[in-house]
Formats: sequence, structure tokens, C-alpha cells
Amino acid sequence: MISLILSFLMLLVGYFIYGRLVENFFNPDDRKTPAIAMGDGVDFVPMKTWKAFLVQLLNIAGTGPIFGALMGACFGPVVFLWIVFGSILGGAVHDYMVGMISERHEGKSIAELSGIYLGNGAKWGMRLFSVLLLLLTGTVFVNSPAALIARLTPMENDTMIWVFVILVYYVLATLLPIDKIIGKLYPVFGVVLIIMAVGIMGGILMGGYQVPEIRLENLHPQDLPIWPYMFITVACGAISGFHATQSPMVAKCITSEKEGRKVFYGAMLSESVIALVWAAGGMAFYRATGGLNDAISSLGQSGVVYDISTGMLGMAGGILAIIGVVACPITSGDTAFRSARLILSEIFNLNQKPIKNRLVVTIPLLAIAAVLTQLDFNVLWRYFSWSNQTLAMISLWVATAYLLKTHSNKLLSLVTALPATFMSAVSMTYIMMAQEGFRLGAGIGYPVGIVFAVCCFIFYLTRLKKAYSDGKR
Repeated sequence: MISLILSFLMLLVGYFIYGRLVENFFNPDDRKTPAIAMGDGVDFVPMKTWKAFLVQLLNIAGTGPIFGALMGACFGPVVFLWIVFGSILGGAVHDYMVGMISERHEGKSIAELSGIYLGNGAKWGMRLFSVLLLLLTGTVFVNSPAALIARLTPMENDTMIWVFVILVYYVLATLLPIDKIIGKLYPVFGVVLIIMAVGIMGGILMGGYQVPEIRLENLHPQDLPIWPYMFITVACGAISGFHATQSPMVAKCITSEKEGRKVFYGAMLSESVIALVWAAGGMAFYRATGGLNDAISSLGQSGVVYDISTGMLGMAGGILAIIGVVACPITSGDTAFRSARLILSEIFNLNQKPIKNRLVVTIPLLAIAAVLTQLDFNVLWRYFSWSNQTLAMISLWVATAYLLKTHSNKLLSLVTALPATFMSAVSMTYIMMAQEGFRLGAGIGYPVGIVFAVCCFIFYLTRLKKAYSDGKR
């Protein structure tokens, strides 16, 4: 339990110290934000800071910090270290920089920002990659809440009915102005989400459950290597490329650059708190990583969430907790499709104020997602996880290029270059070794991942040297 408490404290310290440092590097000012300068009543809509924070939190806090944290907990309490340091040094920096760079570029998507700072080839690659990731994300966030809702209703075997209901909601949330559904429902869901996390934490404390202390030891019962599997599995609880598609959407709504740290950096650390709670809950409830892994294999992630919630809090508290878990993926799924609509509208230069233009993009997106819901969830999750972390890697390199181009002290770009290099190693190593990748052993995967990361960093150093040379002219 001491390790868990210290982990919470580290996140708090990270927000006030490292978050402030990153904010100072970006140097926010009093310029008009896109919400003020480009308001259209649909996507560019001013929001109060507290509401923008809740929208950002609910956007990014899908099943990732819950399902991913539970699967990451199978490696043992070492997962706490990745959640804490991955978030402070990587995930929160990633979310803040992408959101604020987008805000400086009229709320443009990560794909368009890639074109500005990495070139036209990167722009088109990221356009395709982002839309694919968002489709996978939205589909994952249809299946998981549908399964949970089905368990709470007499229609336990009729998950597809809830899939249809959720898809209908997604159509409305994707089409309508952001303040009509998302802006009104998210604050309510945010309260439920917070109560859910507090409830599970209270269940751990009041139920006398034992949370193991951090050990630098791999406790995964299937002996999966921590590197790179844990760093891919946890995903949203530590760092997530999906967030790079969400931050630009909220960047269209903030009313002051100086509120960016609260909205972007703060929301990511809050998500990490959720991940810590569920990782601790999984290890405590099943008492061993083997028991947790067996439960995931036999019950699925949704079943594990149901058992932990009802086991710790009873049926009434469990239902409240599960509602929070249902709200998480649904409120990420709708914004995944909304972000995909915005990226596609940029590609085809479609003004999104007329509803007919929104319909032209939205209906095909949701139709494809309906087909994808028929695929196996675990397969979708594996592809989502790798795509997710690869997008995070690219987004961090975009932020690095931005700092090299705009900041007088070019060395400050290390704040994004170092986590970008780390994620380059993670993504390459994983795709070399994973079942959905090349299925090569560690003897090949590890060296290839390291060489790739070193090459990326060497290329960064050449750009750093060039940036200094250009600055002296």
C-alpha cells in the first residue's frame, strides 16, 4: 500500500513541478485561441476550463486506463513505475504539447501538424494512420461497454442490441455541435468516473485488501517479457497516441493558452490515477498475478471489472462503479469518431458547419465500425495497442520538431526527444516480437528496437545541430 500512496504523491508532484517546467518551455501567452477567433458553433466552441478538463479527461479515459491497467497488473506491482513515470515524463508531456501546438495552428489535427513539422509524406501517412487508429478505437469502445451493459440487464446474451444502441448514440455525438451532447453529458459522467475511482480505492482500504509493494521483478504467469509488452499493454494509463487525436479537439474549445496545463497535462495525470486504482484493485482482489491473469482469460476484461466492482462494493456500489467504466469507453468512442470526422474533413476540405457535410463523413465511418464490431475483441485490442503507441512516438517527434523550430534554446527539445526515442524503441521492438507483428524472438527484436531508437536519436542530433547553425545566421 505504501508504494501505491507514493505513486499518487509522485503524480501530484509531477503536475506542480515537471508540468510547470514543460509549460514554461512552451511559454503560453494571451493571444486569442481558436475557440474565440474561429468560433463556428459546431467544433470551435468556447468552454470554461473545468468543463474543458472534464471533456478532455472523458475523451482520453476509455477502457485503456482500466482494461490496460488490469492487463498490465499481470506483470506485478512494477506496473506502478511505468504508470507514474511514463505519464509524468511522457504521456502528460505528449498530451500537453500536441494540444498546445494544435491551439497555435487553428486547432489542426495531429496529421496536419505532422505535415507542418515533418513534411508532406508524414502528413499523408499520419492522415491514414490516424483515421485507422480512430476506427479501431471507436470499435473497441463499442464492444466493451456493450458487454458490460448486457451483464447489468436481463438481456445478458444480447450484447449486439447494446452495440446498436451505442452506435446510434455515436452518430448523434459525432454530428451535433460539441456543446449539445458532449458538453452537457461529460461533466455528469466525469462526476461518476471520479466517484467510481474513489469507490474502488475505498473498497481496497475498507475491505482489508493487500496491495503489493513495488518489486523490480516480472510476475507475469505466462512469462511475457516486461519489455516491450508491459509498455504497450498499459497504453492509455501511461502514454497513448490516441490522445494526440483528442487534444486538438479540445484545443478548439479552450479560451486561454494559460489554462492548457490544467486541461491537457492535468487530465493525463488524472487518468493515471484511474490506472493506478485499477491496477492495484486487480492485484489486491485476485491476490496474485496468476489469479488475475486466469480471471482475464476466463471472464474477459469486462467480467473482471464486474467481479472486482461487485466483490469490493456490493451490488449497489458495483453498479455505480460499472456505470463509470461504461461511461469511460463510450465517452472516448464518440470523440474518436468525431476526431475521425474532423481529420477527414481536413483531407477533403469540407466545411463542417453545414450538417450535410458532417453526414457525408459520419455515416460511412459508423458503417465501417459496425462491421468491425464483429471481429474478436482481443485481436482488435492488440492492433489498437501497437497503433496507439506508434502514434504516440510520431506525435512526440512532431513536438520535438516544433521546439527545434520555435524555441531559442534548442536543447529544451530534449523534453520531448527523450520520450520519443524511448517510445521508438518500444514500438519497434513490439512489432518485431508480437503475434500480430513479425513474431521474431527477443534475440532479434531487442537489437532491432535499440538500433532503430539510436538511429532516431542520431537523426534528432543532426537536426539539433542544424537548428543551432540556422539560428546563428
